Amino acid sequence: LSAIELLRKEIQHKYTFQDIISRNHQIRRILDILPDIATSDANVLIEGPSGSGKQLFARVLHDLSEKREASFVAVNCGGLAEELVESELFGYRKGAFTGANRDRMGRFEEASGGTIFLDEIGELSPFIQVKLLRVLQEREIERVGDSRKRKIDIRIITATHKDLYARVREGHFREDLYYRLKVFPIQLPPLRERREDIPLLIDHFLRLYAGKRKVPPLTRKLMEKLYHHDWPGNVRELQN
Repeated sequence: LSAIELLRKEIQHKYTFQDIISRNHQIRRILDILPDIATSDANVLIEGPSGSGKQLFARVLHDLSEKREASFVAVNCGGLAEELVESELFGYRKGAFTGANRDRMGRFEEASGGTIFLDEIGELSPFIQVKLLRVLQEREIERVGDSRKRKIDIRIITATHKDLYARVREGHFREDLYYRLKVFPIQLPPLRERREDIPLLIDHFLRLYAGKRKVPPLTRKLMEKLYHHDWPGNVRELQN
């Protein structure tokens, strides 16, 4: 049993990078260049299906960067009501609109000095896309209802589960913004294309949630079912 446990630890060490667990060749190629990408302040666009780990990769980029001691702020652009996106991202001045009874900084200011992660970037309206383009060009933001421009030092990482260039061709996303965001592109595969990771992930999640309790090993029949499942929800579905 001690030998098995030692072997398990060696395997875990070999295929674990920060919190990313994989032996898949596509993921390993990404991990090989991730430290070099992290040392740059260039914008990163992470594309991949929902549940494939985009925020995890963004967090690792932040943790490997020189901004690791500053804030990592994650924003799900698709989860914000359209009328709230501007004030949520850029903040507002007291009296800018009904209910604005005090000055409030936005998520960009919260992340200043660190990293902001904008998930589902393809959901932003054309108006917000223009404002984001200005942030990328000028490295400054303007709160809603305020004329004062505020400088920010920030790393911007974006992500999408959609084909963002298809949205560019359809006229839903600005081409100039697309290329500014996609300085370093990272493409994450769905779990069904990295099935060799399924046993590693199962072992990791069982240990994570079992705590000190002993969990019996999965039967071969159950492991085969999990291995051949299509996993439309990807790693998130497996984790749940």
